[in-house]
Amino acid sequence: MGTPGEAPAEVEPHWLDTEERATWLSVVSLLIKLPAALDAQLQRDAGFSHFEYNVLAGLSEAPEGSLRMSVLAAFADGSLPRLSQVITRLERRGLVRRTPDPDDGRYTLAVLTEAGRDAVVAAAPGHVETVRNLVFDPLSKAKTRQLRDICLRILGAIDPGDRCFEHHR
Repeated sequence: MGTPGEAPAEVEPHWLDTEERATWLSVVSLLIKLPAALDAQLQRDAGFSHFEYNVLAGLSEAPEGSLRMSVLAAFADGSLPRLSQVITRLERRGLVRRTPDPDDGRYTLAVLTEAGRDAVVAAAPGHVETVRNLVFDPLSKAKTRQLRDICLRILGAIDPGDRCFEHHR
């Protein structure tokens, strides 16, 4: 501590070493290129963004093909406003519909239509093949487990209170 009125001494940042920097740049590249590759495949083959596909897939796995919008936003890792915009686009295409939650009318449900179910079922094989080719084929089973564990650690550091990923262990 300095004397009153003195500016605090600047603390030198804990810079990345050479290996950490190379790793960080690899992570940054992955965070840019993998979503772009997944989006490109889904746009080309199904006319969806990756986010739209995740919304449809989440609904397809839900009981009766419906989820509260807030739950669906958390599942798809998106905000409610972003999800609302996506649901509007998917409604226009006849793939989902909104309805009041019969258990509590304060909430809105997103419901997958038959056309939506057909669309996600048709898109799933190509998407899974792309995910397999880009993520899993280059890795052994042990490296796959390591990747999952690394991702969960990083996600835990980002949001220690978020337990939505525990079911993936």
